[in-house]
Amino acid sequence: MAARLKEKFNKEIKGALQKELGLKNHMAVPHLEKIVINMGLGEATQNNKILDPLLSDLAAITGQKPVTTKAKKSIAAFKVRGGQSIGAMVTLRGDKMYEFLDRLISIALPRVRDFRGVSPKSFDGRGNYTLGLRDQLIFPEIDYSKVDKLKGMNVTIVTTARTDDNARALLKSFGMPFRA
Repeated sequence: MAARLKEKFNKEIKGALQKELGLKNHMAVPHLEKIVINMGLGEATQNNKILDPLLSDLAAITGQKPVTTKAKKSIAAFKVRGGQSIGAMVTLRGDKMYEFLDRLISIALPRVRDFRGVSPKSFDGRGNYTLGLRDQLIFPEIDYSKVDKLKGMNVTIVTTARTDDNARALLKSFGMPFRA
């Protein structure tokens, strides 16, 4: 079964976006390339066992095994040594990417307390969007009773759009709730 959002993109969004952006070639229409979910954990410097629940939470949210991220260089002020595990990340592509975005937009974001929409200013200038989430409990896959500590995460949506305006139009057509 193909992802619901992928089918919607191919059937409806692609044509509408081509008209909206005034593109002659349908291959020039911006689309999603990948979604990167990153969770950093500073306390992992003292206790390496803290990473285990982080990895299982990230695997439950994304449906894919996360990769541990390691420090590139030593920073004495933060008590970090080079090569030390300090977080985890997952890169989603294909159907899993569309399914995750669908769950993020339709289930997770509405569960955020006092949610008024995501910032329309979080684009990087090259058509990529980064969204910071304060806790992992907004995802229904996380068992509330097993969480000992709230952990935030960054979700980066990488698109093929050349400009922020094109990427904003793409994400808006997917249903991303931007603040007015």
